Amino acid sequence: MKKLLLSAALALSSLSLAAPYDIDGSHASANFSVKHLAVSTVHGTLGAVTGKVDIDDKDISKSTFEASIDVKGINTRDAKRDDHLRSPEFFDAEKFPTVIFKSTKVAKGKGKALKVTGDLTIKGVTKSVILDTELSAETTNPFSKKKTRGFSGTTTLNRKDFGLTWNVALETGGVLVGDEVKVSIDGELIAADAK
Repeated sequence: MKKLLLSAALALSSLSLAAPYDIDGSHASANFSVKHLAVSTVHGTLGAVTGKVDIDDKDISKSTFEASIDVKGINTRDAKRDDHLRSPEFFDAEKFPTVIFKSTKVAKGKGKALKVTGDLTIKGVTKSVILDTELSAETTNPFSKKKTRGFSGTTTLNRKDFGLTWNVALETGGVLVGDEVKVSIDGELIAADAK
């Protein structure tokens, strides 16, 4: 009888365990946009995105998100600007080659949305941010036959909070580069046991 109860308890506990996924780097991107000359918006992407996600659909608060994003691969479609962004005046990519996000809290938002709070580290500075996140239901990739989910997260941050303070004042007022940066990360997750 004790063995039966123990087996039942283990079976029930396993139902609440988070399912592990890896971020599929070939189907993931980290994007940003910022005002330029106070009149237009420049869009760019960072480099490769890697990481691990544990999802507990029965209790989403037990889920965790972790991502590492390559800074050296930054691309705004202008080589000179990209080199400047990699320089110490901005990301200092040689010294700080990655942006890191680690969740500290996951909560339900409106509808199917999630609020993922976490520590974002840029240029050695760590601040708490909230990602407005959407997570798809699990499906099976018809080619790889692996279990897959989609995710997207957005937030807005002040680049100065992370030590990205370089700027030039304009004669007409305002500055060359806006302080507010809109950030989005999108991609696919592959069930970790599917490798």
